[in-house]
Amino acid sequence: MNLNKVIQNLKKEIAPEKKEITGIKKESELIIKELNKKIKEKKFKAVVFVGGSFAKDTVIKKKNYDVDIFVRFDKKYEDWEISGHLEKVLTGMNVEKVHGSRDYFMIRRGKVIFEIIPVRLISKPKDAVNVADLSYFHVSYVRKKIAKHKSLADEIRLAKTFCYAQKCYGAESYIKGFSGYALELLIIHSGSFLKFIKEVSKIKEKVIIDPEKHYKNKKIISLDMNESKLKSPIVFVDPTFKERNALAALSDETFEKFKKSCAEFLKKPSEEFFVVKEFSLSDFEKYSEKNKLELLKINISTDRQEGDIAGTKLLKFSNMLEEKMEKYFEIKKKEFVYEDKKSAEIYLALKPRKEIILRGPSIKLPEFSKAFKAEHKDNFEKKGILFAREKVNFNGKEFIEKFKEKYSKLIADMGVTELVV
Repeated sequence: MNLNKVIQNLKKEIAPEKKEITGIKKESELIIKELNKKIKEKKFKAVVFVGGSFAKDTVIKKKNYDVDIFVRFDKKYEDWEISGHLEKVLTGMNVEKVHGSRDYFMIRRGKVIFEIIPVRLISKPKDAVNVADLSYFHVSYVRKKIAKHKSLADEIRLAKTFCYAQKCYGAESYIKGFSGYALELLIIHSGSFLKFIKEVSKIKEKVIIDPEKHYKNKKIISLDMNESKLKSPIVFVDPTFKERNALAALSDETFEKFKKSCAEFLKKPSEEFFVVKEFSLSDFEKYSEKNKLELLKINISTDRQEGDIAGTKLLKFSNMLEEKMEKYFEIKKKEFVYEDKKSAEIYLALKPRKEIILRGPSIKLPEFSKAFKAEHKDNFEKKGILFAREKVNFNGKEFIEKFKEKYSKLIADMGVTELVV
């Protein structure tokens, strides 16, 4: 299909229905009204505002929606106090507490989650204590840009929908992708979704973008910013706060995946690139059967808080487990499925290696050499070091059972409470 035609068709489909948005806005207004009433009753000095995609009119059509409602507490309150003050404000309301760098709260209304977030009422970004304190400035910046160029809203929605479908959307540690704000900045900078993905598909080395010219040159950026903020493949100097890289969360792995998707879409345009492909067990089974591979489904659970914390813990464990398995198996296909709860599934298509080579001690250590040879009959020497060949005579399921016995402490230390195959 023609590239421009695909884009034009999509622009009509990716925005939520007006009726849906109206309903969410009405619910937001009711919550804000209740918050303002309780803030007044508790005699706190604070103001409420809606942030995120809803405030900027860049929200995309999804199954479920998140609406950020910020309560900006006056600077006279200490940073450590404001979560507790917000909890007092929310007394009597049906909320869930979420632990983080600052505790925040959730109100569920059908398929909408309203996140009530405490922040500091600051007039300058440099006074921010937490990145959430900058949200007010982010909303203001993006809205001003869209007000000047109305078409940017559609272009941003295209970028978000594409990124979401390619599983690269989200700055959470278990995704390490593009935040909504980062995508808004990238589209504002590029001018359109197509220009953006064309630019991305050509990137071969680290790119530094400073749209507001906060710095005289790129060398100064490297000196001024914390080294940890410069590790991302694209460094985007936050227009509202020059010491912040808006793309700091983006990993090389997620970026490469996204870049590949951009190139494939440009080569063969299709609306399918904007549709979330749910994991299909039947497709995984067909692939495994066709290639004569062992299909392994592993369930893992944690006692950590659901969301970013649980997801990050489970992904970290999954990566470690795969690393251990790769010594004995070729992992031909894999999938990590996490849906914001306290458990995840790992799907692996495995081919056992014929043999593995174990490194032993130096021949200059006769006592250890003797023990190694006794344990490993098929051994050999290379450059003064003993090695042994070991056949892989177990399958993936048997490996997991052995792993559970051998690494029970490590599993517990990593916050995993259940490992079932």
